Parts: sequence; C-alpha cells; structure tokens
Amino acid sequence: LLARHSHRSFVYLKRRVNPDLVERLHTLLKNQGISGVGLQREYRRFYPGGEVFSHVVGFTNVDDRGQEGLELAYEEWLRGKPGRKRVIRDGLARVVKDVESIRPPQPGRDLVLSIDRRLQFLAYRELKGAVTRNKAKAGTVVILDVASGEVLAMVNQPSYNPNGSKRGRRGRFRNRAVTDVFEPGSTMKPFTVAAALESGRYRPETLVDTSPGYIKVGRYRVRDHDDLGLIDLTTVIRKSSNVGAGKIALDLPREQLWGLYHRVGFGDPTDTGFPGEANGQLTPYARWARIDQATLSFGYGLSVTALQLARAYAVLAADGLRRPVSLLRRQQPPAAERVLGADSARAVRAMMETVVSAGGTAPRAAVPGYRVAGKTGTVKKSIAGGYAKKRYLALFAGMIPASDPRLVMVVMIDEPSAGKYYGGQVAAPVFSRVMAGAMRLLNLAPDGLQPQSPRIAAAGGAK
Repeated sequence: LLARHSHRSFVYLKRRVNPDLVERLHTLLKNQGISGVGLQREYRRFYPGGEVFSHVVGFTNVDDRGQEGLELAYEEWLRGKPGRKRVIRDGLARVVKDVESIRPPQPGRDLVLSIDRRLQFLAYRELKGAVTRNKAKAGTVVILDVASGEVLAMVNQPSYNPNGSKRGRRGRFRNRAVTDVFEPGSTMKPFTVAAALESGRYRPETLVDTSPGYIKVGRYRVRDHDDLGLIDLTTVIRKSSNVGAGKIALDLPREQLWGLYHRVGFGDPTDTGFPGEANGQLTPYARWARIDQATLSFGYGLSVTALQLARAYAVLAADGLRRPVSLLRRQQPPAAERVLGADSARAVRAMMETVVSAGGTAPRAAVPGYRVAGKTGTVKKSIAGGYAKKRYLALFAGMIPASDPRLVMVVMIDEPSAGKYYGGQVAAPVFSRVMAGAMRLLNLAPDGLQPQSPRIAAAGGAK
C-alpha cells in the first residue's frame, strides 16, 4: 500500500466510518502508541426529505459531488470555489504566516425548488399505497401549478433512501417522471378533439358514427369495447371511444393534427435541465400512414414522459396558454404562448368533466365539493414485435377546480397485477385522494357544491 502511494503525502484507509468505530480506533491508536495514522473529520449531506424527495434532489458521493438528481444537474452552482493565498511555511510545512490573499473563497449558492413539501409528502404517501395495493411494478405522480408552470410535486415508486450507505439497486435512482417514456393511450383523446374544434369543422355537438363498434383502416381494425352508435364529441371523451377519435383524426389534415400535438408539447423537451431527461417522440406527419394517423388519436404510436403529459394538460387548464415548466421556484410567472384557442380549451375541459361524473370512465377521480376535469388511459405495454397481452399502464390526467384550474396532476401506475388495471380503477383514486388533501392544504374554495352539469360551449379555431 505504501509503495503504491509513495508519491502522495497521505492515503485514506477508510472513509465514512461509523462514529462508534471511530471512538474504538482512537482509543486503540492511543493505547498502542501507533503513529502515522490519523483521524480526519469529514462532513456529508443529510437529506431530511429522505426517500420522499430522493428522485428530485438526488445525492452526492463521498467527495460531496452530485451523482443524481438536482445535486448532479446543479453541481457547479451548489459547489463553492476554494480561495488562494500566499503563506510562509516552516521546515515542517506548517503555515507560520499569511502573506496575502490572492483569491477569496466563494461559498456555494442556494437553490430554491418549486416543490411544495406538503404536496410532495401527500403524493408520495398515496402513490406508495396505490402501488402496494395494486401489486404494481412502479408508479409516478406529477403535480403542476397551472399559473406558473412550477412543479409542486414529483414522486416515484419504488424509491430509495439517499441517507443510507446502501441505497439499493441503481435502477431505483432514476426519476421516472422525466426519464421514462410511455404511450399515453386515451389521455391523448382530448387533444384530438381539441384539434377537431380548432379546425372549425367540428362543434361539441357534432355527431360521429361509431357503429358497428369498429372501423377498418387498411388491413387493421380499430375497436371500441362496445358499439356506441351515433355519438357527439363529448361522448367520445366520456366513453373513451377509440373509433370516434380515430374517425375524427382521419377526417383532419395530417399537418393540422400534428401541429396541435406539437404545440401543446408532445415531442418537445421539457428543458428542466434534469439529468437523463427524455424528449419523448412524435413522428413527423410526412411519415404517417393512415393507421398511424388513427392510432395517434388515442395515444398509440408516440411516447411521452409524465412531465410532458402534465405540461400538455396544463395547456387545457390555462385556456390554451402554454408555459414552460420548472423545478425551481420562480419570482414571477413566465411569459405564456397561445397554442390553442381559449374557447376550444374550455369546451374540451367541459367535456372532460363528464369523464368524472356518473357514466364516465373515472367517477373515482371525483373530489367532494370540487369540479374535476380529467381523462383516463389504459395502455397495453409495448414489447419487441408488438404489445404484451396482460401488462398495462393505468393513467389518469386531470385538473382542479375545473371552473378555474389551479393544479394539474398526472398519475401513472406501471403494471398493476392485483386484478384491476383500468386507469379509472387504479390511477383515478390516487388523483382523488391527493387532490382532496391539496384543496385543504392550499385552502382553495369549493366550486362544485351544486351537482355538476357542465355546459359545453361552441368552439372555433384559435385566433
């Protein structure tokens, strides 16, 4: 050991030693009169949020350098810079006099997150419970502030303890909300309907014939669970009709459909600066076959992250305005870009309120006293060469209070295996419990004390 490190003035034998062991070593070295071996006090980060915040904050290594999460992304910002000074040393290399300061040291800077600690703990608790109850492989929850684009909560399961010496398998370190992509399934349908309204060729009461419960697109069939017959656009959303969404999409110019999807953020990076952040994928419309145009309308053939999906739903919540998302607290709301007509956004939001009412696919997402707008998704997981038969993603994306949305929330449960797998059964209850608590914590006034009977306004194209 000494020969291998002969060029160094010292070498670490062991670091991050348990305090009890340090005391015993100190006594041993003193009693045995062993010289040349010393003890050096070191400091390391302690994360009071533990596993609740671990995927966002990350952790540092033994040298206090960021390894995951925002610790890694903002390593240079958080780390101070050492100073330099000229000194006089004696023959034993001890400093005997400071001569002058060449460069003063600079402390690390503060990083203030947008995360609301109360909502983070609430979301973590409910997500963990849902993943456990449904014997799921994993899960993710993202909550956005509609007005500012700030991320108020971002949690994943399984998690890890950043304070532990053994943090578990490395696969647990990744923040699934920004690194993992999936097909959004039926949570895509509100944007297909929004594109139809923007075209000026459709109104909320426009009828679509879904009989006999399927349509043929080339050699493929697009199916519904039931023959819903002649239905309006609201029913396409409420009953989650693949046939209705597919027929609408095929009736629109490809570039118009792609344009709406792209404007709300699909295929666009979220630009949070988070390590490993995925962009998702939205294929250029020039490469679409007709079956692609149909399946994209109900969320197959593209990929998104949970944060991208939340950002897109925030557009509907903000009356068609898109704001950049952020994991850092903002002093003032950022400039917004209009990407969807306000009337169209409000009309789609009203349609999504029917999803949470009796007869919709997600009555379990309801929050007593508040109007909720949202959409379920139940997605077959893609595998090499096709789709798995019994492996699903359960999704719910929604906003509250629907009359003037303040929060958007996305819930994704990966491979529930306890018997239930529909988004309305597995993901929607998580939304309900988290948002019920959030309304109390944020002291937001109820807007749904009367029975919900949303009025759907006519909508035209964006101005």
